[in-house]
Amino acid sequence: MANTPQSKKRARQSEARYTVNKARRSRIRTFLRKVEEALASGDAKAAADALRTAQPELARGVSKGVMHKNTVARKMSRLSSRVKALTA
Repeated sequence: MANTPQSKKRARQSEARYTVNKARRSRIRTFLRKVEEALASGDAKAAADALRTAQPELARGVSKGVMHKNTVARKMSRLSSRVKALTA
């Protein structure tokens, strides 16, 4: 358990960051799930729209430090190629 005032404050800050980051991660996963569902349904237009709305969320996850840059780049690349294959 934290004893010093500084360590108590750091524990509070850590908890606050944890809850915010957890919500951000959950929001990102929701957007990714919508893209996956659109791909599964075979609707190219819906998949493209879902991807277009998911990309800024993923980028925001990187800028806020919730996800790693390369992880997001990989996810966006793979989803983009799948949407592109569906439209072709």
